[in-house]
Amino acid sequence: MLTVKASQNATFSLPVFRSSDISVVNGANLGDALSFADELLPSDVYALSPEAQMTRLSVRPFPDETLVIAPDTGAGQPGAALYLDCCVTFMSPDGQTTEVLVLVEVDEDGDVAEIYALPLAALRIKTDYALVTIDRDSTRAKLAELACVSFTRGTHITMANGAQKRIEDLSVGDRVLTRDDGPQEIRWIGQTTVRAVGEHAPIVITAGTLHNEHDLIVSPEHRLFIYQRSDALGAGRAELLVRARHLVNGTSVHRQDGGFVDYFQLLFDSHQIIYAEGIAAETLLIDPRTRPALPAELAAKLSETLNGHGQKPHMAYEVQESLLDRPDAAELLRRASTR
Repeated sequence: MLTVKASQNATFSLPVFRSSDISVVNGANLGDALSFADELLPSDVYALSPEAQMTRLSVRPFPDETLVIAPDTGAGQPGAALYLDCCVTFMSPDGQTTEVLVLVEVDEDGDVAEIYALPLAALRIKTDYALVTIDRDSTRAKLAELACVSFTRGTHITMANGAQKRIEDLSVGDRVLTRDDGPQEIRWIGQTTVRAVGEHAPIVITAGTLHNEHDLIVSPEHRLFIYQRSDALGAGRAELLVRARHLVNGTSVHRQDGGFVDYFQLLFDSHQIIYAEGIAAETLLIDPRTRPALPAELAAKLSETLNGHGQKPHMAYEVQESLLDRPDAAELLRRASTR
């Protein structure tokens, strides 16, 4: 049975526009910025400002499913409550649709302080976007899709006996080698197919970049475990968790944008570090963000007071993006892990 322990309340960041960056250029709300569901009108046409700049909104989830803006945020007031309001669908003149999550920051008096737009695919300037639908019910599920760390079809996973098995060939109950707890059984395997655009575009870590024999392709938020023999990044410790998107350099680590991607999620009794293409990488972590991605029958087995998924020492090893903001970060880690 799936066990649930105290939450680590790990922060995560979302690439957002402020509401003023997206405004109505034709329709009943002409001139108004993007707002929350009650104020939106289908058929209004929006456009992205040429001066718009995306920023990272850092968020901390809590067991009661509330979200709070984290201290290291690039937007918003740290400590302020954040609400997932709705998911809107825009249609461009060529018939392409783009989903955008609308998040609302609220001040201490309960008033709206700011509204943010989280595009699930790229928004372009000089393009009109007609508001087609306003969905209040699927917002948490959409956020969960982004939060669920995923491997792509074809990824080789190291099994308990040392064999390499493609992720699409795994079954519930198969025993996988984990870094901390030895052989562990898979409790659930999730699979989704999404457009490989925007935040859904996977990250490719090309063969050899981190001593991997083959390319490792994972979701952007996926964290990799690195053991440094020398502290190349100045993190102050040897063991690190590094998000794949923080390693992107356009060459050895790059986004694979376009088409569709098959994502697979592996769930164990607790959060684990396993081996994918020879690289130590995390498995699905259950927390208030990812729980909506679980099947109803599985979620029903979890505690009503879900506080997180496991409490492992490696959860404290995550490296801040500022230490990785350099084009040679992947190469530094490769060298540091062999010296």
